[in-house]
Amino acid sequence: MTKASIQAVAREAGVSVSTVSRTFAKPDLVLPETRDRVMTAAEKLDYSVSRSAAALKSGQSFRIALLASETITTWFNANIFAGLDSALRPSGYDTVPYPMRNAAERHDFFADLPVRRNADAVIVSSFDIEPAEVERLKHMHVPIVGINIPSTDGFDAGVSIDDYAATRSAIEHLIALGHRHIAFVGSAPTETNMRYSAEARLQGVIDAAAAHPGIELTPLSIQRGLGESNAALNAVLNASPSITAFCFEDDEMAAPVLYRLRQYGRRVPQDISIIGFDDSTLSAAVGLTTLHQDPFAMGVAAGHMVLDAIAGKSIEPAFVRPDTPLILRETTAPPAATAASAQA
Repeated sequence: MTKASIQAVAREAGVSVSTVSRTFAKPDLVLPETRDRVMTAAEKLDYSVSRSAAALKSGQSFRIALLASETITTWFNANIFAGLDSALRPSGYDTVPYPMRNAAERHDFFADLPVRRNADAVIVSSFDIEPAEVERLKHMHVPIVGINIPSTDGFDAGVSIDDYAATRSAIEHLIALGHRHIAFVGSAPTETNMRYSAEARLQGVIDAAAAHPGIELTPLSIQRGLGESNAALNAVLNASPSITAFCFEDDEMAAPVLYRLRQYGRRVPQDISIIGFDDSTLSAAVGLTTLHQDPFAMGVAAGHMVLDAIAGKSIEPAFVRPDTPLILRETTAPPAATAASAQA
């Protein structure tokens, strides 16, 4: 089948050839309604598989877009980026991070990408996508790979831990030690209109507690951002005295609390037990019992998936689920009352 020409796209859209060229090369200079007409015509004629004018010679941009819900400087995202770079750079690809603060920014990114053609693949970290938003990318053969995604809908491949099962195992450990009133310290809900993978951690805790009669669970919500360490510490210090164990959404929240509790005469694990999530850099140094995940390895795996997808190779298995083992260190023990009874 003969590939549609730029002249055919111009006729279909009712614009000049220069407008079609400008739409792909410099989309910011074209009115949104004109861009939409050109893109609709290009899709109808199967012209959208072409790259932008700047990349026509090679047929590729050699850029991979990384969509992340937080800044690239967080422990998790920095390791994801490093893993991706180690897999993609030897093949000539650069990884470009795009922070996504809400669903509107995500929608705009996917709406503009078919016009800009500035990425050969998209990697989404830690949040969902709407399949309708990425429909155009399927026609353009731009693969979408997920890392720690809450759903596989709309993705071609992905590598994601099971947040739900991980926190269930943490609560089961605390219950086995004898804890009967446990708190989960997590992020307060935000109005982003996106689903995040970490949201499943609370549900895992809730279901684990519900499976054991006599177990009481208290969720404590913390507003993330500046001051979150103080807020988390205050939540622990002001919690009911009957709470003997705290399960944190991540190590970034747990580690500062662990370090500062001693200033207030609270001993860990003699008075309270603490479990984190991530096994980040400082966790071993402070003796934090935590759930382990390896974002660098996940980045490497996702990078190889991207390379296979770009090359047209089959990805088997398309979706991988790494283990999240509980790393037992020094911050969990039987509650004081149980320990005293055992010694009597």
